Amino acid sequence: MTVKHTVLVTGGAGYIGGHAVLALKDAGWPVVVLDNLVTGFQFAIPDDVPFYQGDIEDRELVAKIIADHEIKGIMHFAGSVVVPESVSDPLKYYHNNTAKSRTLIETAVRGGVPHFIFSSTAATYGIPETSPVTEDTPQSPINPYGMSKLMTEAMLADVSRAHPMNYCALRYFNVAGADPQARSGQSTAGATHLIKVAVEAALGKRDHVAVFGTDFDTPDGTGVRDYIHVSDLADAHVLALEALIADPARSLAMNCGYGRGFSVLDVLDAVDRVTNRKIDRRFADRRAGDPDALVSDNARIKSTLPWTPKFDDLTTIIEHALAWERKLDDVRAG
Repeated sequence: MTVKHTVLVTGGAGYIGGHAVLALKDAGWPVVVLDNLVTGFQFAIPDDVPFYQGDIEDRELVAKIIADHEIKGIMHFAGSVVVPESVSDPLKYYHNNTAKSRTLIETAVRGGVPHFIFSSTAATYGIPETSPVTEDTPQSPINPYGMSKLMTEAMLADVSRAHPMNYCALRYFNVAGADPQARSGQSTAGATHLIKVAVEAALGKRDHVAVFGTDFDTPDGTGVRDYIHVSDLADAHVLALEALIADPARSLAMNCGYGRGFSVLDVLDAVDRVTNRKIDRRFADRRAGDPDALVSDNARIKSTLPWTPKFDDLTTIIEHALAWERKLDDVRAG
């Protein structure tokens, strides 16, 4: 049986980090959150979870948290995630996602933290030549966001060989949905995630949804993506931590997806069905660098971890996102 030491979650007031906090708590792990609240929300953190408002590059603060709480594992979600912004402001991404991660990793090594879970991304693959995408697909990012994450993966690989720390890099595909109990969800204003945008439109918070590109090499001409429920993703992090603890000599890199894709129009049609209303679709030119299809091969994570997705259903993902979106205004109002 795994001994459940305290886990530090960086970016634990954000979308995916917040769900990881819930998954850890639900599984009986003691949790501490560090978040600078630049994009996160304090309401996402349960009242009984110790919270530090600060930055991962604050060495003294992070060292104090590690020492005071006897941290044995770090789940690192803090960072910037908007791909177009990374193209227009690359230095922000190399600072927030790479340089700050280096500082965090160094502080963790000095503090004797043996296990590190890293929030990586399928963007490290760039435009893969084949789909589904395996972990052995060449990692050739086409934007600073993907490159900033790949550089952190490389640092962790090197550090794990030089120091007594093992790590797991989880490469996310398209994360969507919300906690089934509506305890948390995607709360960022102006978010670019398709399902978030679509449920906002269905509730009248946006007047339309832009569909970027209708000439992709897909059945209906729109881009196909692998949508994974955020709670299933969070559960994968907990299981990955248990795997690192069980075998301290092993590090891991795994895709996180369901292994099947839906087109943009598939998603919008599904939102129409769930809400019984028609979203206004406005067609626009495709964006530079958007692959036709990006679907995970998830054989490795399924063979490595006892991970059985609970919410592998597009309608369920949309229903949970919609329930959170309906609740969000009240949550923000306090």
